[in-house]
Amino acid sequence: MSRPSFIRSRLNSFRFAFNGLTAVFRSERNMQLHVLASIVVLGMAYGFEVTRVEWCLLILCIGMVWVAEIFNTSIETLTNLVSPEHNPLAGKTKDLAAGAVLMAAITAAVVGLFIFIPYWVGYVNTEL
Repeated sequence: MSRPSFIRSRLNSFRFAFNGLTAVFRSERNMQLHVLASIVVLGMAYGFEVTRVEWCLLILCIGMVWVAEIFNTSIETLTNLVSPEHNPLAGKTKDLAAGAVLMAAITAAVVGLFIFIPYWVGYVNTEL
């Protein structure tokens, strides 16, 4: 049997990656919340007509949170596989991964507040 061609192996890599994304979006409630929050943020960015740099920062933060959640899910899944019984180190591993997601989400929220508060203030002042 011959090796798959370079192009076929690249296509397979993308297929596996998309399978992973599909799995996390379907199975993880937190990821579904991140997607909803992302839609809200992108809608606000569009509505307030944020600058190009602000768009980049918001997209970067959204990506950071999504990546953190995907890594968290991966770490939790692997931890459950190798340590199905209760183990303090397994619990610590899962807590650390969840903490990384929390830190990414807090950072994204702070960046979002720095970007959106001036727009909200400006909107409220024009409405009064």
